[in-house]
Amino acid sequence: MAFPAGFGWGAATSAYQVEGGWDADGKGPCVWDTFTHQGGERVFKNQTGDVACGSYTLWEEDLKCIKQLGLTHYRFSLSWSRLLPDGTTGFINQKGIDYYNKIIDDLLTNGVTPIVTLYHFDLPQALEDQGGWLSEAIIESFDKYARFCFSTFGDRVKQWITMNEPNIFAVMAYEFGVFPPGVPHVGTKAYQAAHNLIKAHARSWHSYDSLFRKEQKGMVSLSVFAGWVEPADPASVSDQEAVKRAMAFQLDFFAKPIFTDGDYPELVKSQVALMSKKQGYSSSRLPEFTEEEKMMIKGTADFFAVQYYTTRLVKNQENKKGELGLLQDVEVEVFPDPSWISLNWVCVVPWGIRKLLKYIKDTYNNPVIYITENGFPQGDPTSFDDTQRWEYFRQTFQELFKAIQLDKVNLQVYCAWSLLDNFEWNQGYSSRFGLFHVDFEDAARPRVPYTSAKEYAKIIQNNGLEGPP
Repeated sequence: MAFPAGFGWGAATSAYQVEGGWDADGKGPCVWDTFTHQGGERVFKNQTGDVACGSYTLWEEDLKCIKQLGLTHYRFSLSWSRLLPDGTTGFINQKGIDYYNKIIDDLLTNGVTPIVTLYHFDLPQALEDQGGWLSEAIIESFDKYARFCFSTFGDRVKQWITMNEPNIFAVMAYEFGVFPPGVPHVGTKAYQAAHNLIKAHARSWHSYDSLFRKEQKGMVSLSVFAGWVEPADPASVSDQEAVKRAMAFQLDFFAKPIFTDGDYPELVKSQVALMSKKQGYSSSRLPEFTEEEKMMIKGTADFFAVQYYTTRLVKNQENKKGELGLLQDVEVEVFPDPSWISLNWVCVVPWGIRKLLKYIKDTYNNPVIYITENGFPQGDPTSFDDTQRWEYFRQTFQELFKAIQLDKVNLQVYCAWSLLDNFEWNQGYSSRFGLFHVDFEDAARPRVPYTSAKEYAKIIQNNGLEGPP
């Protein structure tokens, strides 16, 4: 089962989750610094990313892990507030530039292609204080930050992700309030944030396109989270309709404006308008793009970056009482099949990734696809032998192989989440997705390969699985 020649095998991390050094060498605070320092059990055992994996001082150790795996690609994110402590180019932190220059140069020296994310949930606190993603001013701030990164690192970085999972971030931060700034605004502010996230992405893509592309010859996209969904009752027409709404709100909400026509899916617009009217709003809670904005947003991605972890069943659930909320707008109930193996929030459904890739191919005109995250948490944190987890990875690679060979999906890069066990947001260090185990009790933060790391290295070496699919 050889994958196509030149297929990219990667692993991913993000700045806040691995770097530590939260206030080292002139770094400004980000929203996760503020959020975790406030305590209040919003994160497992009030853990923080103050030290995390210590990657800010232990980059050489990370590089050893990357080389041990034989990765062709490594995806990491830049800490906006490490580079620009107050979020603006008014003060530039040279130590931050030096740190990322070293990572990029070391990767290239070792034949590894960097995939660099500009924003992975860690907004500079200074910008949050000015309204953050709820303020239109963020669009200009993000564009200036993106330009700074393109001009500083773009001579060597050719694959850029503007933002990580904006669809998840908007909901977690503003609908549920479990990500910073930590205040829920049910049914309203997640749409407002998403609106600004889409416009900020588009602006930065245009900046790259007009100012840097000709010389640097790179590519820019954004990473969208997408689970697969199946009808709870395949014979039920209402459940089949629920599936369409779930995909429209989850994936197409961001993908359709950017890849197709600059505007939200009709299903999303009609649902939110209908619910808003029921609730006595004079207009829809979903903001509208102007015609000019639609033109600006349309076509602002050079490849399709998607992050898949799991699949769910959906069932039609009419919002009869007109309750306020995002899920209420979608009018679905979402739940796992009880027969699926469940690891934390991840149900093991490898076939879902193939269906998702086919959906993207069919819906978005057969784009080049990068899987920028996919993985499973390790069930037993005390054991380095995760043979069972490796089996889930292996099944996933079989499905990817089928997607490429049978469905003719143009998948070019796969990145496992994650290179290292790290700070998994609200779950702190209790959830371990790393290919390498990190001992968070040991000040040296030693990295030890799980069985999965050794097996993944063989896959990379062989450019695929041995034996028939």
